[in-house]
Amino acid sequence: MNSHEEQFARCFIIPKKRDRYLSLLGSKRGRAKLLDGFNHCNDLDPRYATLIPANQQSDLSIELLLRRKGAPETCYVMSDNRDLDGREMSLADALNETVGLGAGTFISCLPGKLGYFELEGFDGRYILER
Repeated sequence: MNSHEEQFARCFIIPKKRDRYLSLLGSKRGRAKLLDGFNHCNDLDPRYATLIPANQQSDLSIELLLRRKGAPETCYVMSDNRDLDGREMSLADALNETVGLGAGTFISCLPGKLGYFELEGFDGRYILER
């Protein structure tokens, strides 16, 4: 578990589930189970999760939203998509490979402060911000 993953659990998950997330992130098997759960995650803390309006849900629009909030060029990706999971990559590439492609994904821009979360379907794209 790195600082992006730890801060995701501590800052963006509802308080009653935080310890569980941290525990799952501590093992390979637990982490795989957690990432599979990203597809239908109901554990985002609503105080820090803002649903992105339907007319702003393209990768370019989401990148603009994140950049306005201070997102740097590179980010860290946690994803049920094994090709992306655990990678550090440019924000533009991460969003291009994530948005609308059907895998639960968290993109950490600033650990514990700013990120993007996408559920498996088309109705769950969120800016996470504290």
